[in-house]
Amino acid sequence: MIRWGVAAETAREWLIAGAPGATTSPEVLAGTCERLIGEGVPIARAEAYVRTLHPLVAGRAFEWTPRGGCRAIEAVHEQDVSATSSPIRAVFASAKPQRERLGLGRASNPYLDEMVSLGMTDIIAIPFAFTSGEIHAVAFATDRPEGFSDVQLATIQAVLAPLTRLAEIYALRRSASNVLTAYVGRDAGARVLAGQIRRGDVELIEAAIWFSDMRGFSAMSNENSPKEVIEQLNELFDCQVPAIERHDGEVLKFMGDGLFAIFTPTPGGRGGLAEACARALAACRDARAEVAERTARGRAPPRFGIALHVGEVAYGNIGGAARLDFTCIGRAVNLAARLESLTAVVGRDVLASEAFAQLCGGLERVGEYEVKGFAHPVAAYAPVT
Repeated sequence: MIRWGVAAETAREWLIAGAPGATTSPEVLAGTCERLIGEGVPIARAEAYVRTLHPLVAGRAFEWTPRGGCRAIEAVHEQDVSATSSPIRAVFASAKPQRERLGLGRASNPYLDEMVSLGMTDIIAIPFAFTSGEIHAVAFATDRPEGFSDVQLATIQAVLAPLTRLAEIYALRRSASNVLTAYVGRDAGARVLAGQIRRGDVELIEAAIWFSDMRGFSAMSNENSPKEVIEQLNELFDCQVPAIERHDGEVLKFMGDGLFAIFTPTPGGRGGLAEACARALAACRDARAEVAERTARGRAPPRFGIALHVGEVAYGNIGGAARLDFTCIGRAVNLAARLESLTAVVGRDVLASEAFAQLCGGLERVGEYEVKGFAHPVAAYAPVT
């Protein structure tokens, strides 16, 4: 029976303690490798592959070397997070450890050829078996001519259990963050993860408000199949969401063919609400430019109207006792929604309120209009063309 050496005890205890000092998955992998190297395990390269829950990203790969440190690589769903590594792919397929002694009569393989070119001589790939039953993987390689010894392999194996548990914890945190960001928004998701989950957890904030809606949605939905309608809606939102997020806006809700987003002042910034309004208007220009570009390519997306307003909103949890929505409500939201309905009437793709125009340049007054729910006519502004 092989006893654990100091290396295994040091790395193992560090991992069992929660890897103090490490706050990310790359730091955990780097810290583990550094501690093993410090006690005589000749690791020249390490790779970890963890699948994740994300609408765009299939998983993450982590690559560590003594000189280069650790870097994370994201693989989209069209890729296979394990496809670049034959030992790792075998682990995903079999859920069993795999070892490659490079140069010992092996078959040709692009990945292994690359490892040989990097000077690697021995690779051990081991499954991360999560409590959910999911299989992920980690691999360690050495450039020593003799490869890994039995003692060194036992040392690596000894730290696998606590390393797997930490990998699962970090993966679950990331999946929770990914799902919340995808479904409720980046800031709202962070607030929920931070514990703001009780009904009535609401705060008053000042924000620039974006309300948009598709033109002719009722007719389009009556004339097309549900699948075709969804494809059109996705095309519509693809013109808006990247533009909003590029300018640090927060998409809060999709309401059929409508989109509701807010832009809050940059924390610690000097621009305040004026800066938030400028970002909202810039996102608006980007969305319109995307429509123009797609139209020029013969892929004209549905037309939509956008309303911009600014004011105080109640931001937080609203809903039933155990089924909540993280959103914004208030008079300012109502006015933005009414302004959006005016875009088709006025014949402008974008309309802004007077409050918004006072904080943001590049807008011209187009008139005053009666809107439902407001006692006095509302002034509307549009981007100067």
